[in-house]
Amino acid sequence: MSLKAQITEDMKNAMRAKDSGRLAAIRLILADIKRKEVDEQIELDDTQVLAIVEKMIKQRKDSITQFEAGGRADLADIEKAELVILAEYMPAGLSDEEIAAEVAAAVASTGASGPQDMGKLMGVLKPKLAGRADMTVVSGLVKKALSGG
Repeated sequence: MSLKAQITEDMKNAMRAKDSGRLAAIRLILADIKRKEVDEQIELDDTQVLAIVEKMIKQRKDSITQFEAGGRADLADIEKAELVILAEYMPAGLSDEEIAAEVAAAVASTGASGPQDMGKLMGVLKPKLAGRADMTVVSGLVKKALSGG
């Protein structure tokens, strides 16, 4: 079953269970998927759906930070609840050791040697690790590897 079909099925189950919080979050995902499909006149595959979910997770994390800084715990709690539901659709994350191993392998395969090669290295790593690792963490590890640390 495709990820999009799974999300649609989860929406139906949330409707049956009258789980309004879960239903609202899933509808947001489906709305973003539909918007992208209509805008680009394509049928999204699992990779593209994952990219949408990953973007939504990043938006929720940013919103939580902003709401907490602004003293709006009520709004932050709503975002946190949506974040939990969105995270369910992401593949299992990689451990720090697995990410470090991927970075080391990419450095070896590209021959990257200094900070100027960061873009080349991230270009190799992003398709491999997208959705399975926080790219901010990956970026930090790449900087560390390229600076000789």
